[in-house]
Amino acid sequence: MRVLVDYRPALRGRTGVGEYVHELVRALSAPAGPVSRANARLAAFTASWKDRPGPDLTMLQGVEVVDRRVPVAVLTRAWNQLSWPPVEWLAGRSDVVHAATPIAIPGRAPTVLTIHDLHFLRHPERMTAEMRRDYPRRVARDAAAAPAIVVSSQYAARDVHDTLGVPDARIHCCPPGAPAWADEVRRQRCTTPPAHFLFLGTLDPRKNAGVLLDAYARVRSRGDAPPLVLAGGVPPSASSLVERAGRADLRSHVTITGYVTADERLRLMTAAHALILPSLDEGFGLPVLEAMACGVPVVVSSGGSLPEVAGDAATPIDPADVDGFAAAMTRLLDPREAAAAAARGLARAADFDWRHTADRVWRAYMAAHEARA
Repeated sequence: MRVLVDYRPALRGRTGVGEYVHELVRALSAPAGPVSRANARLAAFTASWKDRPGPDLTMLQGVEVVDRRVPVAVLTRAWNQLSWPPVEWLAGRSDVVHAATPIAIPGRAPTVLTIHDLHFLRHPERMTAEMRRDYPRRVARDAAAAPAIVVSSQYAARDVHDTLGVPDARIHCCPPGAPAWADEVRRQRCTTPPAHFLFLGTLDPRKNAGVLLDAYARVRSRGDAPPLVLAGGVPPSASSLVERAGRADLRSHVTITGYVTADERLRLMTAAHALILPSLDEGFGLPVLEAMACGVPVVVSSGGSLPEVAGDAATPIDPADVDGFAAAMTRLLDPREAAAAAARGLARAADFDWRHTADRVWRAYMAAHEARA
């Protein structure tokens, strides 16, 4: 059996979706992973006019890299709006195709969809132009036809069931695993004093970083506080946030980095007092798991899946509660509070393993294959 995984989100400038795709391919293709156990073949599909896959993909054993020099925006538009061309024209015959988005990839093979969240249905104004244009129009139809749907949290599973009416039997909850690089960050934290509060993620409206800035301003007004680093892409919708961070009370204390590389992310995590994620909604919230695995205390909102991911490592805070976030950040400046929170996070992160993720996703592939048969 040949499985084709849509690797396009992981090709360049990875966000949480891209990290999920890359680590999933790595776990599926591991020597003791489900692909080798099933004596199957795994292919990773990429498409770009100028970007080529790097060694983190091409050096993986047991992965066939199908790299096509096609403008990805053109291909995405053709697939999303015309359901053409069939994927077989570009990647050859497959028995199962795994789409990285909630929209099916056209072709003869059954498509397993990935739905991390349905925020784009409730707040299309917060989405990119492509998502506003295509996702609401396609998601209900494609989800109804998909033999299997992969989600990353029980929160997302309930949302897909309740909002789209997909039977539970076709929804496969496959949470991501803790990152392999967390061990090295934990070692470095033993000799690196904490230097900043950290936010990781694209600064789009859903991330609610304005509340974080207000909370941080209150922490500073009550006494000395470490700097705040907002690390992640800065879309046009973040212009008011950038302006707020540049005002006199915050200008010399808040850094907006823009998109950060993997190495920069590790450096920022190593020196973090705490990671704060005040999102209005999250399908999973991968930075929270990464921080917990690194021994970094976390502060999370009650938005979406964040309480599910953090477990007892953090008390969820209402996304609008500025004082609540300020109080939580202040508590974690106490070394004893921070150590206790970090220990709870490490225990919670131990429940997440990419090997388990790969096994669960493989079961989704098998269900799709058997349904088509």
